Amino acid sequence: MENNQYQHIPQEKFAFAQLDAELKDKKLETKARGYMADALLRFKKNKSSVVAAYIILLLVLFAIFSPIISIYNVKHMDKLYTNTPPFVRSVAEMNLGILDGGVTRDSQNDASMDYWRGIAEETGMNPVIGIVSDTVKTVKQRGKMVESHTYVLRNNKYYETGNIYLTLSYEAFDSIQAWQNETGIQVIYPWVDPKDIKDITNNPNIWYQVTNANGAAKKDADGNFIPAYCTNKEIEGRPYDSLRIAGDDGSYIYSVRKSGAVTCRVNYFNYYTYVNGFEPTYYFGTNAKGQDLFCAIGMGARFSLIFAVVVSAINLTIGAIYGAIQGYYGGMIDMTMDRISDILSGIPFMVAATLFQLHLAQKVGTIPSFLFAFVLTGWIGMSALTRKQFYRFKGQEYVLAARTLGASDWRLMFRHIFPNSLGTIVTSCAMVIPGVISSETQLTYLGIVNLSEFVGTSIGELMSQGQTAMTTSPHAMLFPALFFSLLMISFNLFGNGLRDAFNPTTRGED
Repeated sequence: MENNQYQHIPQEKFAFAQLDAELKDKKLETKARGYMADALLRFKKNKSSVVAAYIILLLVLFAIFSPIISIYNVKHMDKLYTNTPPFVRSVAEMNLGILDGGVTRDSQNDASMDYWRGIAEETGMNPVIGIVSDTVKTVKQRGKMVESHTYVLRNNKYYETGNIYLTLSYEAFDSIQAWQNETGIQVIYPWVDPKDIKDITNNPNIWYQVTNANGAAKKDADGNFIPAYCTNKEIEGRPYDSLRIAGDDGSYIYSVRKSGAVTCRVNYFNYYTYVNGFEPTYYFGTNAKGQDLFCAIGMGARFSLIFAVVVSAINLTIGAIYGAIQGYYGGMIDMTMDRISDILSGIPFMVAATLFQLHLAQKVGTIPSFLFAFVLTGWIGMSALTRKQFYRFKGQEYVLAARTLGASDWRLMFRHIFPNSLGTIVTSCAMVIPGVISSETQLTYLGIVNLSEFVGTSIGELMSQGQTAMTTSPHAMLFPALFFSLLMISFNLFGNGLRDAFNPTTRGED
């Protein structure tokens, strides 16, 4: 029965398909994929590592280009604009709530409001961005019930500076006058005799008459300030023939003599523009030294990244050679070299770095001694990893075949064994970079190492400065810490992705 079911198939169908044919290997229809291409494919499947790689790229580009883009350099330090918030005047005028130099001022009374109003009326730059809250109380003064206000304000810290006292040479005073005539920007303002404002000599922004030494403003019937500008020509220090404020008929004096120079009141915002050729513009604000954080973070990050890469490359070279000799020869050589690395690994890194900075830095310099502290023991982990890889591969058949053909020990080590373990070693090297950056930042944060003289600043130093002013100027800590955190997290995720890509057997391990 079973054979009968095939009787209807014609006999010619039963024929050899390749009878007397010469069979050969066929070319693969798909392109062969190498080790690196296969590792890249596995890396792309790890989404967090890919995102981390892009973040690292952006941070590196920021470190490269931010000092170039910035109109400042790390040597530019302003003594008055210290720990000031981010500010760009064109954006601030849009009232968007960002880049407006805004700070919060609590417990502001009516006299404080008069003070801010006085700066706004004289200079045209209103320090008060907005009133956050206004608490009204009724109190009894001189037998009368009057209202007392307590304000919480959001102020522009750059405009708060207002006018300052400045002593200038005759040439500098005349130069400012010429610049005023050319640009139409008022820098020098009329002088105020301290006697007319009850000897309040420490505040050049009080240009109006006051009722007491606390600075309470005296006002006319319409509630306007009463000017206290000096008109005594006998004390005028230098002839003034430039811009005059509104209401000046030529009677106000603008400077007084002082030891072969003149002292005057200048608007610091406009004086800053006169000196530097541009208005104050700080995308990230300034630090305690008055440095532009946008530029300073970039310069500090440049050093951290370059230093970490150099340290990793040196440790990779030393560790690879040391570990290769250990793993290849084994026996007594391995044991002796292993004891040496054990002794070195017992040296605390912090102690070594501190001692090198105290003693070695005086002879070779800060940067070389700092580098030596990282290299002293940094290669030990790399050598241990290389040693393990050599023990793994040195007994393979291709190594025995190469030895049979007469390959030397160094050729076997670095042309046959080492390339096969390179993926794991390079991955480990990539993981070393964030560790070096973290240690470098820690040392500069603690003040053990000072890189200001050579680099201008560092991420650790910026974070240390920001910590002291964190309550009043949180931006000084926020931006350096944010950059450092993103860099550390991204490098760790990126390193984990490389590890899984080059060595899939370790996938999922911490």
